[in-house]
Amino acid sequence: MKRLPLVLLAMVIIAPVGAQLVPPNELGLAMGHVHLNVSDVELHRQIWINHFDAVPLEHEGLTGVKIPGMILLFRQQEPTGPSQETVLDHFGLKVRSRAEIVDRWRAAGMEVPFEFTGAAGFPNAYLQAPDGLRIELQQDIEQPELAIAHHLHYMKPDHLTVRQWYIDTFSAVASTRGRIQTADIPGMNLSFNPPRQRGPDPVPTRVGTRGRTIDHIGFEVSNLEAFCKQLEAKGIVFDRPYRENPDIGVATAFFTDPFGVYVELTEGLRQY
Repeated sequence: MKRLPLVLLAMVIIAPVGAQLVPPNELGLAMGHVHLNVSDVELHRQIWINHFDAVPLEHEGLTGVKIPGMILLFRQQEPTGPSQETVLDHFGLKVRSRAEIVDRWRAAGMEVPFEFTGAAGFPNAYLQAPDGLRIELQQDIEQPELAIAHHLHYMKPDHLTVRQWYIDTFSAVASTRGRIQTADIPGMNLSFNPPRQRGPDPVPTRVGTRGRTIDHIGFEVSNLEAFCKQLEAKGIVFDRPYRENPDIGVATAFFTDPFGVYVELTEGLRQY
């Protein structure tokens, strides 16, 4: 199967236009959305609008916001725990100015656990949002947008196995981000690390995402029904098989990856 040229792929990954999802790879797949369980939907909507210039997603049956390259959807549901204890530890944004975001965040009374130089050598920071949601920032002073989608960060002892699964299953392109082993799909960098050791205590076992603050991630797929059949032929069992949702004009399918991350596949979310 022919892969996209690396230069073209890089343009697809880092140059989303406006608040739209980016064009897909040769499998017809691109980053779609992150779905959060939150105790207060309006609070989270306003955080994203006020701090990241997110655009409200206005459609009956869909509650969320859009930033370049990704949609965030919110479900009014108390999460069973924070994202940091799961296989999908956090997600990251590229921001025009770390200082601008961090100063505004602190002024709003929210926590900034760390400011540091990231793996790629740029100013980074972690933000702690309500409901145990962790967001990483990486500064890129040359980007015109205040914030764009950047990475999903997986943490598992066999992290290279996780990386290879995403390469094999979704035609993600192997890459690195500084010292971090990564893989790229259009619109998103997937980053993989073993869980960090914190002091003398043993590294805790990472759990699945379903029910947590980051409940699941979503990939937008062209010709989703055929793609689901391809995945079933590879042995993937769907928690919720392919179905069309005419009320919102979006087809969906759900499965849990072999490592515990709940995944939604969509077709039609791009229109929003």
